[in-house]
Amino acid sequence: MITDRLPRIGILGGTGKEGGGLAFRWAHAGYSVFLGSRLPEKAINAAAAMNKELGISSVCGGSNPEAAMAAQIVVLTVPYAAQKSTLLEVQAALKGKILVDVTVPLVPPKVNRVQLPENGSAVEAMQKILGADVRVVSAFQNVSAHHLKDMERVTECDVLVCSDDPAASDEVIKLVYATGLRGWNGGVLANSVVAEGLTSVLIALNQRYKVPSAGIRITGIPDSKVNIREGYGWSCP
Repeated sequence: MITDRLPRIGILGGTGKEGGGLAFRWAHAGYSVFLGSRLPEKAINAAAAMNKELGISSVCGGSNPEAAMAAQIVVLTVPYAAQKSTLLEVQAALKGKILVDVTVPLVPPKVNRVQLPENGSAVEAMQKILGADVRVVSAFQNVSAHHLKDMERVTECDVLVCSDDPAASDEVIKLVYATGLRGWNGGVLANSVVAEGLTSVLIALNQRYKVPSAGIRITGIPDSKVNIREGYGWSCP
């Protein structure tokens, strides 16, 4: 059930497989979600279909700037080639908010080969462009979209969460658990280079062993060390 204590999530590129899958899980968990797209009508139709499938009315659709403006937490799920241009388009709407950047610097056709930017992390580069007014968090790079819309399936993949703002990391870890996954604070934003590089390794594993969704697991940390606090926010009008 949706409550006024959950933050509203805006997803840039929300009609894609990754963005749509995460949106589906968050909407199922009771969050208000705004799907953004370069083609607003496509997002509106996707939102209507998701509401119908889940039996809810809390998913909205529109343009990427509308999604960024309407949300408290904004999630970027566009391809690497569109990362910078998409964020510059919505930069003014991101001020004072958390931006969860899911970007992986994949360079087709060799997506199974690590090809990081010259300066390291693609997500960290966006923090430098957006400045201190936006709290950038890196997360979800290693989660395959293949099973996200199958709520009966347990997705065996942990999520590394990195940010220079520990409080922002805590908020995003709550979102990770809301999807049914386990989230781990991986330290500062510069460490996101590891998650970005791991994606190509996981793609190589998928290809070599003919599976759709290889993932990662963090071991050696007991559940008693994990403390997820209750979230806050509002729902979709």
